[in-house]
Amino acid sequence: MTITLNGEPRQTAAATLAALLIEAGFGAKVATARNGEFVPAALRASTLITEGDRIEVVAAMQGG
Repeated sequence: MTITLNGEPRQTAAATLAALLIEAGFGAKVATARNGEFVPAALRASTLITEGDRIEVVAAMQGG
């Protein structure tokens, strides 16, 4: 299926947000949103991904 990940179209076979993060190579220390709604880490494994979803993944930056 095709989704949008951080503003870019992406083909994925992942069924859940957790699986998508693994597939895309993200670590555990990220914030996630699906279609503009924040998804807590505890809910990623049960959050289903569907055709056309908009997923945003943000990693904390270190420094200052």
